[in-house]
Amino acid sequence: MVTYADKPWVKHYDKGIPASLAPYPDHPIHHFLEQNARERPNAPAIITSLHLPLFGRKHATLSYGELNEQSDRLAAGLAALGVKKGDRVAIMFPNCAQFVISFYAITKIGAIVHAINPTFPAPKIQEQVADSGTEIVICLSLFYEAVRKALPGTNIKKVIVASIKEYFPPLGKTLFTLAVEKKAGHYVESLAEGDLWFQDVIRQHSAADRPQVKVTGDDTAIFQYTGGTTGIPKAAKGPHKALVANVVQMRAWLMGDKPSEEERCLAAIPFYHVYGMQTVMNFSTAIGAPMLMVPNARELHDLLGVIHTFKPTVFMGVPALYNAVNYHPDVASGKVNVGSIRYCISGSAPLAPETKRRFEEITGGTVMEGFGMSEAPTATHCNPLRGINKTGSIGMPFSDNECRIVSLEDEVTDVPVGEIGELILRGPVMMSGYHNMPTETANAIRNGWLYTGDIAKMDEDGYFYIVDRKKDMVLIGGFNVYPVNIDKVLMEHPAIQEAAVAGIPHPEKAGQEALKAWVVLAPGQQATADEIIKYCEERLAPYEVPRRIEFLTELPKTTVGKVLRRELVAKEITEE
Repeated sequence: MVTYADKPWVKHYDKGIPASLAPYPDHPIHHFLEQNARERPNAPAIITSLHLPLFGRKHATLSYGELNEQSDRLAAGLAALGVKKGDRVAIMFPNCAQFVISFYAITKIGAIVHAINPTFPAPKIQEQVADSGTEIVICLSLFYEAVRKALPGTNIKKVIVASIKEYFPPLGKTLFTLAVEKKAGHYVESLAEGDLWFQDVIRQHSAADRPQVKVTGDDTAIFQYTGGTTGIPKAAKGPHKALVANVVQMRAWLMGDKPSEEERCLAAIPFYHVYGMQTVMNFSTAIGAPMLMVPNARELHDLLGVIHTFKPTVFMGVPALYNAVNYHPDVASGKVNVGSIRYCISGSAPLAPETKRRFEEITGGTVMEGFGMSEAPTATHCNPLRGINKTGSIGMPFSDNECRIVSLEDEVTDVPVGEIGELILRGPVMMSGYHNMPTETANAIRNGWLYTGDIAKMDEDGYFYIVDRKKDMVLIGGFNVYPVNIDKVLMEHPAIQEAAVAGIPHPEKAGQEALKAWVVLAPGQQATADEIIKYCEERLAPYEVPRRIEFLTELPKTTVGKVLRRELVAKEITEE
């Protein structure tokens, strides 16, 4: 009889991947950048490109030596502003050079990166920075106004502002200034007193000015906000050693012992999401590969232009993104060549077999479904590159990750192989806890095991399958969405008496979910669906906004008054 302690998955690892990679390097996450800057200073680290009408696609390159120096300069500037080890610094960017420079600058002085989703409205920004205790925000000029609105009630003392055009190719910078900057809202005429321009901070300090702060593997590198296993927003504290261990695991899984100088990583998954931060940014830096920047993956023309021109070999993504490539007419016609792609890890949502089959057919590469979470930043499981990829499976645990499936009733007893229960894990990639939430930390980490909140099972070969979500979490566009938080926003509407939000099968996109809100209006009140949607848009991230509203006279509830979301969803499905 196979048991979880037997680690049956190890027998099915690709040849050359060891059961253990220990001991893991005892250094901070920015060590990889510094190593590449020493050994390969002229190798490209970041490639920023633009499609310019009449001129084609132009690009600018930041080498590993330049990236290291720029982050040293910014680190020196942050230290001069009083940032010290353990302080939190928020960054608010799409995928661009400024995000990477800021990330490593912050970690180099022992401070903690708090990456904020740049689509957040001011109330959401305020909520997070107040909770984290952040004192400095580094943001794009496009988001400066929202950040300034979020300052009341927080500890923010200073905002550092960057223009997206700073690392554009010269011609792109000129055309952006003339035709786009003001029209698209990027132009900021002047900063509030005390705030600073990103480039001024870098120019005013030298790399030699950077203080030499001792940063250990146990020090916290990131605050990654997540609903965890409950839906209450909280910051998972990711130590340097967890980030380092995870990229070492991924490097072994994908690259083995072969050199990786020829790899090129498509940077389409947002870096502010731990998935993109780890599997693209830190992974690229760990293997010394260039990151091909895609600021907004929804702009498919840009995404495909980067693929066609720069021929990435690694494409970390989500099913919706692979599907978008699969069915784009320029790919079907052969106008865009996607044949360079060799390795893909799909995460954040279930991967449909047809999506995988079609993408592999048109690229010749391999798409491996995986699994991860902010509390174990970020990938813990993956299907093998050369071995059997099992349909519907998240694959096997990476080297040194231990996993069990425990009873949903007592949450301790291992269930037999093949039966469902809660997935728990332990290994070198675990968070150290939640910021200022000892009770939540104790609930999530018990006797050294991280309780994921996911209902899963394992087969005889050691492949794992996510069966359901323990809570009511919904996946929208690759992001975890927690209905209870949206309920609260809706209940603040003066016309709404009760509301419940849940995920329903997307009516137009097979295999995906959409958010729907069921609303009970207060007596004598009126509101339209469009009014409620607009209300939500002003208070929630775009992916949190329910686009489907149904008005009811009452919500189904249990005898103790708990809303029966599943009953609402079941009714929705039967009425389709």
